Amino acid sequence: MTTSASITTQQPIENFITRQGHQLFDGEQPFRFAGIHAPELHRIEDDAKGKCAADRRSWGQYFKWPSYTEQENWIKALVRTGHKAMRIYVLSVAHPDDAVCHRQTHILNPATVDGPPRLNEEAMVVYDQMIALASKHKLRLIIPFIDHWQWWGGREQLAAFYNENQDALYDTQSKTYHAYLNIIQQVITRKNTLTGRHYFQEKAIMAWETGNELKFSTAQFVKQTAAHIKALAPQQLVVDGTYLQLLPSSLDDPNVDIVSNHFYTVNNNNNPQTIKDNLAFISAKKAYMVGEFGLAPAGLLEDIMQTAVHYELNGAQAVGAFIWGFRGHRETGGFYWHSEGNGAYYSYHLPGFRDGDFNQEREVVSIVRKAQANMNGLPHAPPLPIPEPPTLHPISEGLKLNWLGSPTGQHYRIERRNTLSETWSVIAQQISDGKNKFDPQVDDLFVDTSALNSGSYEYRVIASNDSGESAPSNTQTVQLK
Repeated sequence: MTTSASITTQQPIENFITRQGHQLFDGEQPFRFAGIHAPELHRIEDDAKGKCAADRRSWGQYFKWPSYTEQENWIKALVRTGHKAMRIYVLSVAHPDDAVCHRQTHILNPATVDGPPRLNEEAMVVYDQMIALASKHKLRLIIPFIDHWQWWGGREQLAAFYNENQDALYDTQSKTYHAYLNIIQQVITRKNTLTGRHYFQEKAIMAWETGNELKFSTAQFVKQTAAHIKALAPQQLVVDGTYLQLLPSSLDDPNVDIVSNHFYTVNNNNNPQTIKDNLAFISAKKAYMVGEFGLAPAGLLEDIMQTAVHYELNGAQAVGAFIWGFRGHRETGGFYWHSEGNGAYYSYHLPGFRDGDFNQEREVVSIVRKAQANMNGLPHAPPLPIPEPPTLHPISEGLKLNWLGSPTGQHYRIERRNTLSETWSVIAQQISDGKNKFDPQVDDLFVDTSALNSGSYEYRVIASNDSGESAPSNTQTVQLK
């Protein structure tokens, strides 16, 4: 198992991503990307715990920080299934009910009246890990600062620090807006505790986004914010995070590199035509990406994704598109998950499992991998890499087995032997760890119900996919009386 000690201060990524007109480049090579949006590489909604009844917002979730091991597993899963870039979710902002719900956030209230917001150091070390691991595995990150919505704490919670209305975020004269600029400065100038680099020096950070779905953005708001970001991070790109509209002023703003849009059925824009209309509006002046789309049948998602990949207007195409949304392995076994669209859809797991067929999971993964291949000039997605070994945890009472799954593993073989023997026996095959709504308080990945004599037994697990199988996992021993 790797640890943060394995991170090197040398940057594995050679170039910052740059923009020329409507195109992005990695060095001299055009850079385009497609993927399943992974919002929680830095903070986890633990849906298996349900909702926190003490949260006055009625939908408040339980959150926790992912472990380094989980973060690396997720990033490996993304990269090894063809992801070159990933947009994450925002920095969370403190809410009065956080303490009673036992959760932490990235942005804390000021230490003094009307003072600057504070960054939670524990949270930012997890952020450091995410960036360091993205660099190690060559995944480019798109990082939005603040949320228009309350889900993780956003503009309303930030404004509450200063006794201002939530819309004060968009008022460039307000205390809230200046606090927002201060957050941007604190984050971009932070020195990564693992790499020793300031965030503005991290080539893994492809772009900073003004925020998530900032639907009341004005020309002045974007102009001042983009200039502030660019002054602090001149080698990294800036995304206009405006929502449900494209601002004409951003097309001529020298500090804006990428114009983004999100498509959802509730907004009547979840269709291929939106891409065509957006490209016509932008007129090749900026790079264009579909930052989020989804919560729709796989057939529609494929139509939208294929339009993002292939539609061209006066030489300009979308640089990237992300289907919402991905959750990764739990370190203790199984996957995290999230219910979307009032329960109609669930988060997707990589590399795609039969357990997710009710959610069209394998179809959606196939749509994304085909798009990635097409963007790279290939007609079909390449085979998945052979899985790495899973990590088997100590066997719990009742011969219950759980393991951290391999990033590209789809099935697992369970083997057992008496410690007096050199021969391993297969006791189960084609075991999946891809169950949606996995509850670690109730569920186990495998239970050995064999009638065994007293003695000492060893177990190991082998991961497989269509490309082959992993080396065996570590072994765990159990003594039966």
